[in-house]
This record gives sequence, structure tokens and C-alpha cells, in this order.
Amino acid sequence: MSDLGALLRKAREQRGYSLDDIQEYTKIRKRYLEAIETGEYKVLPGSFYVRAFVKTYAETVGLDAEEVLRLYQKELPQPPSSETVIPEPMIKPRRRSVQHNDRWGKVAVSILMWAFPILIAAVIYVYWTNNKEPDTPELNSNPPISTETTTPSLPSETTSVTPSSTPSLTPSADPVALTFVKKVGSINYYDVTSGAGRQLRLEVTGRAWIEVRENDRNGKKLFSENVTGTEPLNFDLTTPLYVNVGRTDLVTFYVDDATFDDGNAAGSTKYIFTPVEGSTAGTQGND
Repeated sequence: MSDLGALLRKAREQRGYSLDDIQEYTKIRKRYLEAIETGEYKVLPGSFYVRAFVKTYAETVGLDAEEVLRLYQKELPQPPSSETVIPEPMIKPRRRSVQHNDRWGKVAVSILMWAFPILIAAVIYVYWTNNKEPDTPELNSNPPISTETTTPSLPSETTSVTPSSTPSLTPSADPVALTFVKKVGSINYYDVTSGAGRQLRLEVTGRAWIEVRENDRNGKKLFSENVTGTEPLNFDLTTPLYVNVGRTDLVTFYVDDATFDDGNAAGSTKYIFTPVEGSTAGTQGND
């Protein structure tokens, strides 16, 4: 086993991943992953794929991929330097082809010289017609007569009614509470106060692998891929959500504006977020 393979295997085993898990997370075939760990790089399709697979493998197990490639660059196969030495016969073009290209160049220049003024004339015509059209509707301007008939007392009545209805809606929204309940094995359980339209939001600041399923780790898969920090990921909290994160230090969890301290660890962490009623969330958090 190579030094690089031993490093990757040790990081994988520390996070409790099997080669089947890495294959599912990275979409790299298991036999390629085994070849990387044993240092048999000839099994892989080419030197480019060796570096790409090693980089993806390192990121999935929580290592700094760029640092790993730098430290073990001598161990990885280098891409062959392609030297092109045979373009000499193409250097000498014939005079006929040069003359032919010159003719076409002159024709193209003349076409452009004629097309340019035509294009300018067309733009001027379109601009003139578009600016001329608004002159006609000014003749039919009769709104001054209709505005005189509308009495100003009506808007005053409507404005007096609206402020009374708005304050009654604002206090009905319950505040969000994220309550830690327990930890079973490697899974952290959190209760979330339920509410209409409530969503779990994941904001990613780097490259991290994220898996989201309904209910538990065997539930329906909603999302599973490597994510580079761009736009946040949103998931409806209508059912419990199982979340598996490869790099916890690069991901922040939100429900509306509420969040919690996840320890900011560089490894993998698993969660289950369960929507509950406001009263039950408080009681379960105290148990």
C-alpha cells in the first residue's frame, strides 16, 4: 500500500466510511478506489483521472485536497508531455490559395461597407416609428374629466380600515426553536417547532458532500452530491429530515433565522430534524 493510499484509508476509517459509502458519495467505481488505496494507478483510465479521483476522495473524507496533491505529487503518475513536431509541411501555402482568400476578403469588406449604412438606416427608421406612435394617444386623453368625478373621501375610508387589519396578523407567527434532544450513535436529533412554509436551509461556504433523506438514513433520497458554496439549499420541513454532511465546518444550518452551534468540526456529522408542535418541542428538549 502506498503512503497516499494509507492516508486516504485512515481518514476514511476514522469517519466510519466503507468503500461502498465513498463510491455512493463520489460516484467513483469501487475498484478505482481500491486501486488508489493500494497504489495501483495503472488500473485507472489515465493520469488525469488519477489526480481528479484522488482530489475527490480526499475532499469526501475531510482532507485538504490541494495539500494532499502537493505532498504526494511525486507518487502520482505525471501526464505525458505531448510534443508536436510535425507541422512543417503545413507552413508553405500555395499562392493560389492566398489569392483566393484575398478575393474573398475584399468581397466581405465590400459587403460590410454596404450593409453598415443599411443597418443604420433601419435602426433610424425603427427608432423614428416607435417615437412617433405615442403622439396619437394624446388626442384621446379624457382622464381629466373622470378624475373630477372621483371624490377624495373614498380613499380616506379605505386607508382608515387597512391599518386595523395588519397588526392582528403579525403576532400570530410563532418563533422558531431548534432543540437538541439526544445523540444515538453518530446521529444528532433536533426538534424544530413546526409552522406553515417552514424550511431547513443549508448555507455552504466551501466544497462539501451533502445527503438529505426523508425520515431517516433509509428514507427517500431528496439530495445527494458534492456542493460548492454558491446558493443555499432549501428543504421543506413537512416530515423529519435526515442530513449527512461530509464537512461540518463548511455548512451552517438555519430554520428561518434560527440556527445552532454544530461544533464546527472538520469531519462528517449526521442529523435528524423533526418538526413538532411548539409545546412538545420545549418538553422534549428538557428530557
